This record gives sequence, structure tokens and C-alpha cells, in this order.
Amino acid sequence: MTPIRVMLVDDHPVVRTGYRRLLEQGGDITVVAEAGNGETAYGLHLEHAPDVCVTDLSMPGIGGLELLRKLLARDAGARVLVFTMHDTPQLIARAFDGGACGFVSKQADPEHLVDAVRAAHAGRRYLDPHSAPDVLQGTARREAERLSSLSQREFEIFRLLAEGRSAADCARLLHLSSKTVANHQTCIREKLDVPGPAALVHLALRNGVIEQIHP
Repeated sequence: MTPIRVMLVDDHPVVRTGYRRLLEQGGDITVVAEAGNGETAYGLHLEHAPDVCVTDLSMPGIGGLELLRKLLARDAGARVLVFTMHDTPQLIARAFDGGACGFVSKQADPEHLVDAVRAAHAGRRYLDPHSAPDVLQGTARREAERLSSLSQREFEIFRLLAEGRSAADCARLLHLSSKTVANHQTCIREKLDVPGPAALVHLALRNGVIEQIHP
């Protein structure tokens, strides 16, 4: 079995060493890269293409949430797991809304990090039991409400965009003018409150609008 390839991002080398030992002790996970800040992590992610990126939030330079945004903007299929001391419900919700595939508090039992990496690799979302239990449900409820606000035409354009279709493709397939599609795109972004194409794709994946494409 091919091990799950992980990149660790934390500004404390000793802490990274402990995480590496924890993750690799089961034999099905290997750490292929480590970074002490978001800027270095961004470059290493491009170089090593890990299956899962495990990142802290508070670091020198760009933090974990900005790293999450940058990685997903470059690769909508990137799987980023947040592992941090800062585990307020608002921060957890922000991480998931930004496209994180999991959130683990450093105050949780260590095995939850291993479980989270395995879940992320399998395409499942993960929130450790230590963190607020209703965060995922609350996020899912908000997303369902946003999706239900789309008209039938807006939903179909949303689905096509999430599949990687261009605005021109949408216009051609739906027999609409480019201006009409552009107007719908604006409404879709406002109703779904997504910051960019990567977040739109992850929203569609989480809600079963499109299926995960595996290489």
C-alpha cells in the first residue's frame, strides 16, 4: 500500500518532529516535506505535491488561512488540514468555509491527528471531538441555505463552473448570451458567498453537486 504523503507546516521545529513521529508510527503515513512558514510551504507544496497538507494557523508571515487560500487557488484539489491551538467555533467555521478538509485542535488526543489525515486522504471532512460539536452541522446548514437560494438556471451554471467549464462553455451549452451568463455568475458568487473558483469547487464537492475527480 502506498503511504499517504504529508507536508507539515508549523513554525516550531521540535513540534514538527513530534508530529512526524506520531504520523509515521502507523506505517501508512510518511512526511515528505516540512515548512516553518506559509511562504516556504507554498513552494514545497508545488515541489512535492503531498496528498495532505497539515498546517498551523499562527505563523510568521502568511498564516494558515492565507496559505489555505493560496493553495486552493492554485489547485482546487489540494487537501489542507488545519491543526492549531486556536479552536474557537468562529475560526473553525472560517477554515471550513475557506475549503479546509479538516480541523484538529492541538488540545485533542494525538490519535485524532492521524485519523484526520486518513480521513482527508479519503476525501472526508474531519472535526475532532474536542472542538465545537455543532460547527460542521452549522456550516452544512448555512451552505444548504445558500444553495437553495439559487434559481434553477443559476444552479445549473454553478454546477458547470464547478466542473471546470468556462463562462463561454456555459453560454454555449445553455444557449445564453455571454452577458446573461456573466450576470448569473455575479448573482451566484453573491448568494453563495464564495471568494473564488477554488472555494466554489469545494462547496460543490461537499454538497454532492459534483463528484471528486481522482487522477
